[in-house]
Amino acid sequence: MQRRRIIEIGIADKSPVVLAGLRAAFGELGGIAIVFTASDGERFLAALDRFPVEVGVIGWEMPYMGGREVLEELARRPRHPPVVIYSGTRDPDAPLLAMELGAAGFVGKQEPPERLLEAIRAAAEGRMTFPRLDLRRARRDPLAELTRRERELLHALGSGKTNAELARQFGVSVNTIKFHLRNLFDKIGARNRAHAVEIYVRRGGSRE
Repeated sequence: MQRRRIIEIGIADKSPVVLAGLRAAFGELGGIAIVFTASDGERFLAALDRFPVEVGVIGWEMPYMGGREVLEELARRPRHPPVVIYSGTRDPDAPLLAMELGAAGFVGKQEPPERLLEAIRAAAEGRMTFPRLDLRRARRDPLAELTRRERELLHALGSGKTNAELARQFGVSVNTIKFHLRNLFDKIGARNRAHAVEIYVRRGGSRE
């Protein structure tokens, strides 16, 4: 009987317990080599630059950069591995949004490890694995598509603070602020900070 090849993966999850659990599960199931683990999306992307893998497995809700932001950043890169979202989020729109952002799969943490392994193998073979989705649902309001951090940042833009001041306010790096601003401008079609604030006020964001 022919042995299945080993798939090299990188994992990001905010929970050390989840990371340890996946190491143990994949050790028992076999067929997976974990090249690196990371506690958030920012560290995942940094590790990916140093240690190329065949498939990425990341959480949806993580500090600094969650699954959504990681997918958005990867979409800007000419080459990147397929990514499977492994999450216990209660957001019903998360699987559809992940698919729209280019994820290769979405597996809930309530699923057995075998299900995640199947999704990883499918991603490595160029296939997708998602729960049943209602593709008729659309999110066309630009502000509705922003992450919580992006909405907070948009609200704070009117203060006239520099990127360094915003980084201190949100407790992140200046590069992370620049990343969020770039995403924010792209999503709402803003040319610059002033235009972003104008769009925010025009759409009633200042009343939130």
